[in-house]
Amino acid sequence: MTQQLLMIEDDTRLASMVGEYLRQSGYGFAHAATGTAGLEALQATPPDLVILDLMLPDMDGLEVCRRIKGRGGDAARTAVLMLTAKGDPMDRIVGLEIGADDYLPKPFEPRELLARIRAVLRRGGNSNGNGGGAPADGHKVMRFGSLEIDRDARAVTVSGNPCELTSYQFDLLVALAERAGRVLSRDQIMEAVRGRELEAFDRSIDVHMGRIRSAIEADAKDPKRILTVRGVGYVFAKQQD
Repeated sequence: MTQQLLMIEDDTRLASMVGEYLRQSGYGFAHAATGTAGLEALQATPPDLVILDLMLPDMDGLEVCRRIKGRGGDAARTAVLMLTAKGDPMDRIVGLEIGADDYLPKPFEPRELLARIRAVLRRGGNSNGNGGGAPADGHKVMRFGSLEIDRDARAVTVSGNPCELTSYQFDLLVALAERAGRVLSRDQIMEAVRGRELEAFDRSIDVHMGRIRSAIEADAKDPKRILTVRGVGYVFAKQQD
């Protein structure tokens, strides 16, 4: 089944170029020039991924992302890849805090956009997260006390209660859990997830860790599962509740 993409971008020339490239790469593609039109299109037919520009004529792209992630049903599970022409890392951090799955600064190469889209969709598993049906036997489930991480179902629970994580946050958690007891630097963690080196001082990793802690820790301010090693990075504790 063809995966569907929606680009919310007011630069129609750019959207046309990107759309042609992505269609040739095997994706379905739709375009909306405003945030309002994009939200209406998403509500009518939720795509697998939204390519969202930060600067839109009618509303801030961050507000569009917030509304996408705040909706119920399939729309809330739609992955969001933000595009930004701004150099301020705070834009990325805020976007990631409200649920964006990845970001890409402008100008960008179409091939890099395609690679990012594929990576986000691959992390997200089946289209819209609801195409897998009932779990099959033989799932690879990691258990740490009351915490369970089901890699096949891409689900996390604590004492049987589901934890809400983005696809990227789930992969970050898995990368740490698979290396329990081993201290990892920020760039090692991001390389494990994305498969390539990124800037070691990219603080977006800290934002994601904060979100993961809020989801799986009894007290995110006093974490027992994901510990910070000052000046180095993070470690996933082997011994837990």
